[in-house]
Amino acid sequence: LGAARAQVHDAFIVAQSDAGIVIVDQHAAHERIVYERMKAALANGGVARQGLLLPEVVDLDEAAVRRLAARTDELAELGLAIEPFGPDAIVVREAPALLGQADIAGLVRDLADELADFDSAHTLRESLYAVCATMACHGSVRAGRRLNIEEMNALLREMEATPNAGQCNHGRPTYVALDLPDIERLFGRR
Repeated sequence: LGAARAQVHDAFIVAQSDAGIVIVDQHAAHERIVYERMKAALANGGVARQGLLLPEVVDLDEAAVRRLAARTDELAELGLAIEPFGPDAIVVREAPALLGQADIAGLVRDLADELADFDSAHTLRESLYAVCATMACHGSVRAGRRLNIEEMNALLREMEATPNAGQCNHGRPTYVALDLPDIERLFGRR
């Protein structure tokens, strides 16, 4: 994927490759990397957890609390330690270490919504992967975050080593490559 040269609009990495240039959506790319790490950790016995210094209480409706409470063991496998906190709240005590400084309350609300969409046709593994995708989205580098050259190059190297790095968990491309002859044609040089 080449060497990072710049970050544009605090959302896209522009890299120079041997063949031309590569434009990377930093959030989509990092989301795929985190997702694949979580899947690998899940396959190897579970996602490492990090205890929260202050447990986070998340207010939800009663149905959402029931849905999450019914899946505490599965969520624990994914590194998220939760428990009901009254009829309309969940307390989060541990979060997946891979997520770093994620928005825990937003993550829990999205997971409750995601679980509402599951039906009996989903296997447990498919359900866990869908939850992993949601968690990865919350734990990824956001558009608007300024990266330095070293961080951009580290992201490019991680992409090169990550399966399915060409698209994010939602199916969107993570990068676009423009070959030098295509660029030259755009400017009437060929």
